[in-house]
Amino acid sequence: MSPYLEHIDKPQTNCGVIGVYNHPQASVMAYYALHSLQHRGQEAAGIVSSYFDKEKDKTRFYTHKDEGLVLDIFNEKILTDTLKGTAAIGHNRYSTTGGNSVANIQPFHINYHMGNLALAHNGNLTNTRALRKKLSEKGSIFQSTSDSELFLHIIARSSKKTKVEQIKEALQTVKGAFSVVVMTNNKLIAARDPHGFRPLSIGRKKIGDTYAYFVASETCAFDILSAEYVRDVRHNEMIVIDKNTISTGIIASHKIVDVTPKAKQCVFEYIYFSRPDSKVFGHSVDKIRRKLGKKLAEQSPVGADQEEKVVVIPVPDSGNTSTLGYARVNQKQGIPTRYEIGLIRSHYVGRTFIAPGQESREFKVKTKFNVVKGVVEGRKIVVVDDSIVRGTTSRSLIKMIREASPKEIHMRITSPPVKFPCRYGMDFPSKEELIANQMGSVEEIGQYLGADSLEYLTTEKLFEAVPQDENIGYCDACFTGKYPVEIEVDSGKLLSEEL
Repeated sequence: MSPYLEHIDKPQTNCGVIGVYNHPQASVMAYYALHSLQHRGQEAAGIVSSYFDKEKDKTRFYTHKDEGLVLDIFNEKILTDTLKGTAAIGHNRYSTTGGNSVANIQPFHINYHMGNLALAHNGNLTNTRALRKKLSEKGSIFQSTSDSELFLHIIARSSKKTKVEQIKEALQTVKGAFSVVVMTNNKLIAARDPHGFRPLSIGRKKIGDTYAYFVASETCAFDILSAEYVRDVRHNEMIVIDKNTISTGIIASHKIVDVTPKAKQCVFEYIYFSRPDSKVFGHSVDKIRRKLGKKLAEQSPVGADQEEKVVVIPVPDSGNTSTLGYARVNQKQGIPTRYEIGLIRSHYVGRTFIAPGQESREFKVKTKFNVVKGVVEGRKIVVVDDSIVRGTTSRSLIKMIREASPKEIHMRITSPPVKFPCRYGMDFPSKEELIANQMGSVEEIGQYLGADSLEYLTTEKLFEAVPQDENIGYCDACFTGKYPVEIEVDSGKLLSEEL
């Protein structure tokens, strides 16, 4: 985990990727898309553009990347003068592997014997050490500590005849979670791993008498570009967008491995990571979060007599939508219930600030949240949040709310207890740091937090809320410890379940 995020009490999002093809301002489109995907990574961002120089009959790639937020890294001059061309890929970084070195900022760009190639990756590979060792022994020299660089070395060393075949070979070689966008001199290629852990969608926009095409981690990136959602990149699929796509409207599709396994989509994308205005894995995040709240209210309502009302408040921002669902079902069950905004979140918290003395945790939480005392005072409060990881932030929030003199505080969580770290692109604390492993029961966790009661959504109710299909399954390893793809623990050792 990045040093400046070591005390943050939420799982950290993987990364966000965008690809643009056949747009006269491709880098500008990538810039706005990355801004809409900023929630998926705030450490660094980059864009690589592709420009065909007619005078020299040559395609050139241009790169700009830096640490910080998208709006601070790029300006008009960089986007229009430096990042020229009609194709571009971009990346928002959160370092799940490799640390936060500048060398690890994506997209990565190489110029090898087959020409230019740039790549941006969202996810986490699980056979990194074995591949890195093998490639190093064959003479590969790594420029970063990111697992994403492995793709480039495998492609560059491939004996396949075309770039498409070389990229496919690389996708077959790596294991784990990957949603990638790759840009060559004349193609935009995108792929999701055989289990489809991470989301990736295709969009397009009419430009004159032709179309521009986009590939993005979430569909909110298409909304800011006024582009239409076409479909998801399917799990175990590699797509190719090129001149043929522009002339025919056909997106070439290839299987990565011959037999497509059942998808194992990250269920936490619905619970916490994705924006509620996005469509992820083909479904509206907003609607699913409302269902999560409804299922939680059916399972764990908080009652009241007719002389009082239950006041349900979200922990913003990810708890907002599910809290609406909770409040409505609580009302339908005949319980006097009112939805209120009881916590105000500051969106201007920087990376570092002075935290005086031993109350540093409380000060850190207070820089992010404040209680609306008029909403809370004298009332029975239900606080709805998406997850509890270490529990330190939840404990501080309950203490803050308690200072506003509520009658009672009940906490409701729209996910099961998080007991295991993710191995596929999310950044959790270690297994030992997770509060669900430190306490003997949910009741003990509630007592530690200072709540009058605590309830988690059960795994069964969680899967009643998310879309189901005979070909679609979900990765719930952070709740169950059952990892769908083997994990490289140390040299020469793999595991498929947490021990």
